[in-house]
Amino acid sequence: MQPVSILLNVLWILIGGAWMAFGWLVAAVIMAVTIIGLPWARAAFNIAVYTLLPFGSRAVRRDEVTGYSDIGTGPLGVIGNLI
Repeated sequence: MQPVSILLNVLWILIGGAWMAFGWLVAAVIMAVTIIGLPWARAAFNIAVYTLLPFGSRAVRRDEVTGYSDIGTGPLGVIGNLI
């Protein structure tokens, strides 16, 4: 990690990033307890980690990491778009 990224991450945590990451972590735990929110609990945990240290991170396509194509949200995306 670059020194500038480290400095920006420390400033981010001090200014409010820790509270935001804590909020996403609480949301992930609440989602994990409920049956309906269980599929999204891991995503909320990943957002908490990304929110804690955003500088120096980058989003990549899933197929670049795993070598498999992304199936998307499947039927949940269709249902969500209908509501």
